[in-house]
Amino acid sequence: MLTHQVLLLLLIGYIIYTIDLKKNFFPVPVILVVIGLVLSFVPYFSTIHLSKEIVFDVFLPALLFTAAYQFPLKQLKDNWGIITMLSTIGLIVTALLLGLSIYWVSNLFVSLSLTASMLLAAVLIPTDPVSVTSIMKESTGAEQIADVVEGESMVNDGTSIVLFTIFLSMFNTGDGFSFGTFVGEFLLVSLGGVIIGFGLGWTLSKIIHFTHHKEYQVMLSIVTAYGGFYLADAIGVSGVLATVVTGIMLSYEIDKTSGEHGMKQSLDGFWNIVTPTMLSILFLLIGIQAAGYLFFSQWWLAVAIFVLSILMRFIMLCASVYSVPIWRHRFQPDLLTISLITWAGIKGSMSVALLLWLEEDVSSQDELLVSLSFAVILISLILQSIGVYPLTKYLEKKKQH
Repeated sequence: MLTHQVLLLLLIGYIIYTIDLKKNFFPVPVILVVIGLVLSFVPYFSTIHLSKEIVFDVFLPALLFTAAYQFPLKQLKDNWGIITMLSTIGLIVTALLLGLSIYWVSNLFVSLSLTASMLLAAVLIPTDPVSVTSIMKESTGAEQIADVVEGESMVNDGTSIVLFTIFLSMFNTGDGFSFGTFVGEFLLVSLGGVIIGFGLGWTLSKIIHFTHHKEYQVMLSIVTAYGGFYLADAIGVSGVLATVVTGIMLSYEIDKTSGEHGMKQSLDGFWNIVTPTMLSILFLLIGIQAAGYLFFSQWWLAVAIFVLSILMRFIMLCASVYSVPIWRHRFQPDLLTISLITWAGIKGSMSVALLLWLEEDVSSQDELLVSLSFAVILISLILQSIGVYPLTKYLEKKKQH
């Protein structure tokens, strides 16, 4: 039964990817999520359940590794400062601002504790560029912005999961927020993941040249992508950061050897099939899973939290870009440019992964947190994806005048 269901979901994904030629107004993930919501009312799909383990063990390692090794090294070198800033300190600041804002605003609707508000913020802060970077690059004025958004997302997945685990532990144990505990845990988990990623990445960059058989190079990349994630997770550090760093080091090796023996082409030939396949199933399952949580009474609070998430990201971006002279010069910041980077920070696969983790770890009396998270993620996917294209085109016209 499950095999048949998955094959049918793959067929739906194939059809949507095939007919989505221009990718202007409705990026593929949005369409898939909406279709998933519709499929949730079909009894045939009632037995499908998307779990935290499936997302972390099957989907994320492949998606993270592909995004990392395919990210252009030149863009990473050119924008490494702002990417690092936004995905670490910037993300932490956004989480704290958003958590405090949720705590304050929620009192107008329903009482949420400070720890619960911080936990909700941790679910909502990671960004997912898969929905919008292709749209942004349609405009000649937005390539660098798209690279920053994509690079930020690639790294901030690791930061967000570290924040989430810390806040979840505080929430489940009833401990209050401790800045010292927060910093210590954050450094341990994140640095541990980076170290493992460097070690595996260096090893991969050496042994991948032992053979020029394309099939074996692809096999090695699969073992490394998943093995690094599982190893880091097993010893209690960030598997996300381990996988991302491994992929970046492979990108460096490919760039250094100038695509020697067609290694990049062979890797792309495999992973470029895996990525849309997994995204098709994942976003359809997100829609199917979300439907059961969307019938709740606090939609206005969800809308308020979505607006706050946009506002806090905008404040963080303004403070980051305007405070560094070289970034001010490079991006020639105006409110429209920063607004585009803000709006492009769509909540996607990592937010859903954290949400499913939250779903498994909280009691039934805390289901409001899950419903709020699903609602905000869906609002973000739909509204922000729709708005990126017109905003990008407007920015392009402004720069031409």
